[in-house]
Amino acid sequence: MNMVNVEGGNQSAPLAFILLDFNTEDLQILLFILFLAVYLVTMAGNILIVILVAFDPHLHTPMYFFLGNLSCLESCYSSAILPRMLVSFLSGDRTISVSACLAQLYLFGVLAGTECYFLAVMSYDRYLAICKPLHYAMLMNGRLCILLIAVSWICGSLGISVLIFLVSQLNFCGPNKINHFFCDFTPLVMLSCNDTALAEIIAFTVSFICTLPPLLITLTSYICIINSILRIPSTTGKQKAFSTCSSHLTVVSCFYGSLMIVYVLPDIISLSEVKKLFSVFYTLLTPLLNPLIYSLRNKEVKEAVRKGFRKLHRIKLQKRRNKRKL
Repeated sequence: MNMVNVEGGNQSAPLAFILLDFNTEDLQILLFILFLAVYLVTMAGNILIVILVAFDPHLHTPMYFFLGNLSCLESCYSSAILPRMLVSFLSGDRTISVSACLAQLYLFGVLAGTECYFLAVMSYDRYLAICKPLHYAMLMNGRLCILLIAVSWICGSLGISVLIFLVSQLNFCGPNKINHFFCDFTPLVMLSCNDTALAEIIAFTVSFICTLPPLLITLTSYICIINSILRIPSTTGKQKAFSTCSSHLTVVSCFYGSLMIVYVLPDIISLSEVKKLFSVFYTLLTPLLNPLIYSLRNKEVKEAVRKGFRKLHRIKLQKRRNKRKL
């Protein structure tokens, strides 16, 4: 960072920021235990889904291909934020270097933007499966699945790359305390002593591109899905059709609901703690709920888990028999 002039005197830019987390000095150990449990369950659940999708032939379908990619993204999402929080709770050191802060902001932006497109792709997949079942296999082929995932990553990466470049050109002087538990854009640029108008316009544009089009695709897909389900004459048929997309709809509601509360409400001091609380939902709880919701609601995932445990049990029995023979 360059030397900057503050009220006529030279002051060097901070070498590190201080993340205030939840401003709870007395609850550090309790929060460490709580968020460690959240992180371990999140990683275990999402990695389990990735392994099941990769190795169980019955899950080699477009729906589970997208679910596996979403679980992989959620694992990275949690790892971009939670490990630093855990270290902070345990050691009491809340500092984060400027470069690490920018790196965290970049990872968060890429993963959040990509997840918006992933959710849109998954809703479109459910639309084709329910509304166009006869053409589903032809339309949602392996090549299109890979293309949709690649485009999602590209769309999630491009805008935030430009934004990070602009933020990296800002000078930070004076206060270095970020009132958040991770390096989010708004609390970070509030510490800059430069004009941040251009960065804020680019941030708004990137947020608009990464959230509104995927949200419209998701809403349109589910309007068509619900309309098709209501036309099914039998109650059993309606329940079966809705069960194929209810898991995804739950994840979408949690993710977009918390995003809107945090980024649509005005940036005023009285709402800062409320917005910080709801930030926990889309950064920490959505990755946690993703594997739980899908594993509890999807019979295919439940069966794949049972098969996996039975296979491990057989392998253990076989090893014991081999040891006895020796």
